Amino acid sequence: MSLSLVSGYVPGCIGRVAEMHAAYYSTREGFGVFFEAKVAREFAAFCEGFDASRDGMWFVVAAGRAEGSVIIDGSHAQRDGAHLRWFITSDAIRGHGFGERLLAEALAFADSCAYTRTYLWTFEGLLAARHLYEKHGFKLQTTAEGSQWGRTVNEQLFVRGEAGGAALDES
Repeated sequence: MSLSLVSGYVPGCIGRVAEMHAAYYSTREGFGVFFEAKVAREFAAFCEGFDASRDGMWFVVAAGRAEGSVIIDGSHAQRDGAHLRWFITSDAIRGHGFGERLLAEALAFADSCAYTRTYLWTFEGLLAARHLYEKHGFKLQTTAEGSQWGRTVNEQLFVRGEAGGAALDES
């Protein structure tokens, strides 16, 4: 399988990002239609409002199909910081270093935009992802019970850069 790292919109990426999230989290966490619909809805809205001067999106692509993704949403960067979102790799490429490459690209972009704070929401138990976040300078700021994922989990806020700032929207 020939893989490439692509910056910017890839046809089919909205459905594929939702599919990768649904497949991964349904089998491992029991997330269902609520979660898949939330990912599809929010990612579609992000793509429609994409502004290359503040936002970034990267995909690992094989034969025109996204096999991994990461997004920097800079739409609220002045208030909250850059929001790292939709970071995932497919089962086909997981464990081969592509997550590391995606995360490095996203954070290099955030740095080039002079974002002093980058944050992400996740939940307890995703140890491989947490290892990558911490390796790239993210620190756990908050853990609290929440249900933005469609069921109750211990949500976690990781922050890279300035730890302070306004209260963050969990979406």
